[in-house]
Amino acid sequence: MQQELTRAQSELGKHDPSPYFMSYGVRDQTTAVVVGSQGSLMASNRPTIRLASVTVRVGGPALDNTHGDNRPSAINSGWIALNGDNGAIARELWELTFNEYRRASESYLNVKTTTQVNAKEGDTSADFSLEAPQVHTDYSEPPRIPDQPALEAMVRRYSSWFSRYPLVYRSGVVLMVEESRRTLVSTEGTRIVVPDSAVRLLIQAQTQADDGMDLMRVESFQAGTVEGLPAESAIAARVEKMAADLKALRAAPVTEPYAGPALLSGRAAAVFFHEVLGHRLEGHRQRGEREGQTFTKKLNQQVLPDFLTVADDPTASTLSGVELSGRYSYDDEGVPASRVELIQNGVLKNFLMSRLPIKGFEKSNGHGRAQANFMPAGRQGNLMVFSSRTVKDQDLRQKLIDEIKKQGKPYGLYFEDIQGGFTLTQGGLPQSFMVLPVLVWKVYPDGRPDQLVRGVDIVGTPLAALGRILLTGEKTEVFNGICGAESGNVPVSAAAPAMLFSEIEVQKRTHMLNRPPILPPPGFETAESPKGGAQP
Repeated sequence: MQQELTRAQSELGKHDPSPYFMSYGVRDQTTAVVVGSQGSLMASNRPTIRLASVTVRVGGPALDNTHGDNRPSAINSGWIALNGDNGAIARELWELTFNEYRRASESYLNVKTTTQVNAKEGDTSADFSLEAPQVHTDYSEPPRIPDQPALEAMVRRYSSWFSRYPLVYRSGVVLMVEESRRTLVSTEGTRIVVPDSAVRLLIQAQTQADDGMDLMRVESFQAGTVEGLPAESAIAARVEKMAADLKALRAAPVTEPYAGPALLSGRAAAVFFHEVLGHRLEGHRQRGEREGQTFTKKLNQQVLPDFLTVADDPTASTLSGVELSGRYSYDDEGVPASRVELIQNGVLKNFLMSRLPIKGFEKSNGHGRAQANFMPAGRQGNLMVFSSRTVKDQDLRQKLIDEIKKQGKPYGLYFEDIQGGFTLTQGGLPQSFMVLPVLVWKVYPDGRPDQLVRGVDIVGTPLAALGRILLTGEKTEVFNGICGAESGNVPVSAAAPAMLFSEIEVQKRTHMLNRPPILPPPGFETAESPKGGAQP
């Protein structure tokens, strides 16, 4: 890689325009994927690939071919030889480099023309930050992936547990075990070799209410190795709860749109902060007329209650005894990962920076992340929320009831779990969000039992929603997942305590009117099926 990069730099430097920065990144990756349902295998494969990404920047750091909407013009990717054939690898890198140089050159000519005829941009920061070269070569072997038959047996066993529940119409288990090594060399002198391993177990179950609403429960477990996953008994207990939750949701009433006091569990609050706040603190969203720039001009201003502090720390591998999937040592641009204090005592202090500068932030803080084949951007790693106004977790319910009574509301809401969501950050669109809860309870102030409800989504705008947090619990809970955005899918974690809001708004979820299955599932033919649904 280094030899071919040096040759390309020397030869292309004789042309106009000449590259001022180039890098080669290679990911060696073996991924075992096993998919099962009802105790049988649906798919099983174990591909090994070597993927190369060639980055070429022409022009200069102040203005180059990536300017504005042209960021993808800097990267070109393709598969290269798996073995150690230097000749084959060099030739494949040579072809990728030439194709990328031609693309980058064409883009740079367009950029120069566009910037001359367009009005002056609001943020005239450079297109690329200059960073100190990094040298870190770790050739240690990542943990080996267990044999495929052992993984298949695990998936068969886990997926078979759902066959006991006739109300679970569809279910599946996906196990992904990955070992990889990432290599990066650049014309700045960076030379990085980093091994990695990851395991993700995804369990999904789905049913359907009599009114046609699809109901889903998803549980995911992430670790560095298969041995790091929870014990089988713990996973079995989670499957049993998933089935019980679906049965209860199927019988639960659909609730109406509402705005009032609400309590989010720690896991739900973590997802909420990832979607509502975290994405809006990503550096590249602070420049460009296509971005809503919710927090761009709020630096050193109060954006959260003063008892909340938010940091993103990809250097942390665990929190509260839970492995964090958003950990890494170097980002995908070769910059060391670092803890970033984003909000201190409610005051905005920083953004998640890649090597794309913004006004007031000329350097990366190690958050340039991307899926292979994608151009890195400032992204979340391990987003953590800390609170100095806490009560014991067992007292939170009473605090919610007190707030309901104070506002004279008939009930409040408790969000036990959230499966994800999305947020709009583009300019010209409403700066709003939607978070998708799966377990929601009505909490009554008069002592009536809590009532499970379904069919609601949390909606709102970030500035209003985040200012309505009253207090938090003490225990921090962790959510691990995969986040998708412009730079592809990357593993992330979010951590937060349970939170009491003075007001959260929910809207009614739309759904299809498809009728549930008329026949009971095989093996449950003798069960009664009122209203079209098989019963246990």
